[in-house]
Amino acid sequence: MQVPAPFEYERATSVDHALDLLAVLGPGARLLAGGHSLLPMMKLRLATPEYLIDLDGLAGELGYIREPGPDGLGDEIRIGALTRHRELLESELLAQRLAIFPDAERVIADPVVRNRGTIGGALCQADPSEDLSAVCAAVGARMVIRGLEGQRVVDMREFHRGPYRTAVDDGEMLVEIRVPIRPAGGSAYEKVGRRAGDWAVAAAAASVSIADGAIEQAGIALTAVGAGVTSAEAEQLLVGRAPSEGLFGAAAELAAAACSPVSDQRGSADYKRHAAGELARRALRRATGRALRAQA
Repeated sequence: MQVPAPFEYERATSVDHALDLLAVLGPGARLLAGGHSLLPMMKLRLATPEYLIDLDGLAGELGYIREPGPDGLGDEIRIGALTRHRELLESELLAQRLAIFPDAERVIADPVVRNRGTIGGALCQADPSEDLSAVCAAVGARMVIRGLEGQRVVDMREFHRGPYRTAVDDGEMLVEIRVPIRPAGGSAYEKVGRRAGDWAVAAAAASVSIADGAIEQAGIALTAVGAGVTSAEAEQLLVGRAPSEGLFGAAAELAAAACSPVSDQRGSADYKRHAAGELARRALRRATGRALRAQA
C-alpha cells in the first residue's frame, strides 16, 4: 500500500495568506496546486512535506488567461499560475495566438488530470519529461515569482535549475506566466509517447516569427531527452534566413545533438535522439505555417 508520511494541512485564503503560512511553517511546507504530481510522490515517500498548504481556494485569484489590451498588459498574454490544463486547452485566445498551448494540452494526461492539474503546479514540479516547461521555454515566457518582500520576474530558461528544482525560493510562490506576442508569429508542439496521455518518449516545442520573408525570432525546446534542453545554436541558425525544409532539418539536427537522453523502458538513447530531431523539424514546419497564415 502506498501511504504518505504524516503531515499537517492548511488551506490558503489568499496569495498573501499562503506566503504568510510559508514564512511561519518554514522549508518543511509545500504548496499544493492540482496535486497530480506532488501527491503520487508523497505516496511513494519521494516527497515528505511536514505541511501542505492547499491553494485550491485561490483559483479565482490566480486562474485566468488575459489578453493584451489597453489596461497596461502590453504585448503579452498573462496566465495565472492556477489556470487548469482544461482551461488552457479550451481557450480561444490561446488557440488563435499561442496554438502551442492547446497542442501540448491535447497530449497531456487524461481529462481527469486536466480538470484538476494547473500550469503552475506542472512548471514548479520541474519534471524533465513535463510538457509545458518546453512550451514556455520555446515561446520565451517569463515567470512571475512573489514573496512577502515583493515580486520578481524570471525568464523560463532561468526558472528551472535542474530536475525538480526551480528558481522559486523558500517563502515564495509562482503566481503568473507572461508570454510575449509577436506579429506574424506561430508556434507548435510535437510529441511521441507509448500511449495516449503518457509521459513523452521525446517531444519538441518550437516558435517562430517572420518578417520580410525571413525568420526574425525562433525558439526550440525539447522534452524527455535531458534536463532543460534548449539549443541557442539551432535558434541562431534560423534567424535571418528564409524558412525551408533544409533549414528546418539543419536546425533540428543541432537541437538533437544538444540533448542527452538515456536508454530506459521507453526507448534507447539513439532512438530518443532521432525522435527529438524529427519532432523538432515537424514543430518548426508547423509553427512556420501558422506564422505565415498569421502574416497573410
